[in-house]
Amino acid sequence: LLLLMALLLTGLAVVRERELGTLEQLMVSPITPKELILGKTVPVVIVCLVDLALITTLAVLWFHIPLRGPVTALVLASFLYVLNGLGVGLFISTISKTQQEAFLTIFLFVIPAIILSGFMYPIDTMPEVFEYLTLLNPIRYFMEVVRGIFLKGHGVMDLWTHYVVLSAMAATVVFGA
Repeated sequence: LLLLMALLLTGLAVVRERELGTLEQLMVSPITPKELILGKTVPVVIVCLVDLALITTLAVLWFHIPLRGPVTALVLASFLYVLNGLGVGLFISTISKTQQEAFLTIFLFVIPAIILSGFMYPIDTMPEVFEYLTLLNPIRYFMEVVRGIFLKGHGVMDLWTHYVVLSAMAATVVFGA
């Protein structure tokens, strides 16, 4: 849900500006490109973090899933994960001409990413080629962090390699987009 929110809200918002013709108006306005990108992404980050709070509350109170690790570790991992989604959403919005094209491209990215995340199928049972492909998937690292925090009580120091990988991926995809 976090990834879908980040991808859809970011990807479709920028493409919508292009479709309506207001992107050119924003580009010639006195704001810098960095301010434009921040204006499009900061609200999405806030929405995603509120979504995280709702999902976590529902998991703990309704489904009685124990949250054994620190909440700050979960928020940090989620922030890095959302940044990955924002970067991919921005990239998709730069290559898409219409909202329909962006929407279909988002799902063309999301479905294989979920399948290769270890969520539906264990990674060690996948063919070797796909196991290597999962190393490029931010969902894989986020899933391992969430499992570690919720079920094993791990903190940032226990999962630091996952945080480093998520950070590197986020920096690469955001600056690349």
